[in-house]
Formats: sequence, structure tokens, C-alpha cells
Amino acid sequence: MLGESVLAQFTRFVIVGVSSNGVYALLFVALASVGSFAANLAGVAASTVLANELHRRHTFHAAGRVGWFQTQWEAGGLALIGLGLSTATLAAVHILFPAAPTYVQLLVVIAVGGIFGAARFLALRGWVFRAPNFSGLEPAQQ
Repeated sequence: MLGESVLAQFTRFVIVGVSSNGVYALLFVALASVGSFAANLAGVAASTVLANELHRRHTFHAAGRVGWFQTQWEAGGLALIGLGLSTATLAAVHILFPAAPTYVQLLVVIAVGGIFGAARFLALRGWVFRAPNFSGLEPAQQ
């Protein structure tokens, strides 16, 4: 098993990210006929719920200290930022390259998601799945 170093957590984060992007891609392609924005929404929703749970259980080993609902609420809130970025990216592709095929739209959205992923990792690690303070010392009283 990988340790709890930042590098180990980031490695697991990337593995989960690749897996959940696979789910996103399958849904996006399968639903492309209903429109790229609807396909994007469905793909983001499904892959986010999956990724949040995998991060809770495996990336950050937080299943014992952070519940499923709290994970989906807090990490899902971060995903709304990603949804906004992916939607804006799709809009830009539609404006700049109106005839872009589905695979080009998908690649651009995944690239933007990968860039946003680094910031999401830091937020998940430092806020949602923050490890408890094991020092036994309370912060100084003001």
C-alpha cells in the first residue's frame, strides 16, 4: 500500500482522475447526440460522485473520518467550479470551432479538467479530507 506522503496521495489522485475521466468520456460520447452541454453535465455529475467516493476511500483514506454525504457536498461543491470551467470551455470551442467533432470537444474539456485537477487536489487534501491533528496539542488560546 502506498504511504500517506503528498506524492503517494497525488499518485492515487491521478489514478482516480484517469478512471473517472474514462467514465466521463464514455458518457459524453454516448450522450453526444442529445447535445454536448447535456452530455457534459451528465458526465461531470456521474464522474464526480464516483471520484469523490474513490478519493474518500482510497486517495486520502478518509472513510473513517468523513462521511459519504459530507464528501459529496463539499467535494461536489468544488466540482461545480469544474463544471463551470468545462461548460465555458465547450462554449468557447463552439464559438471558435463550430464544426469541431465530439472527440475534439472531449479532449479540450479533459485538458482543462486536468489543469483544474491540481487545484482540486490541494483543496481536497487541505480542506475536505484534511487529516486530523495527531499532536494532541490544542491551538494556543487568544
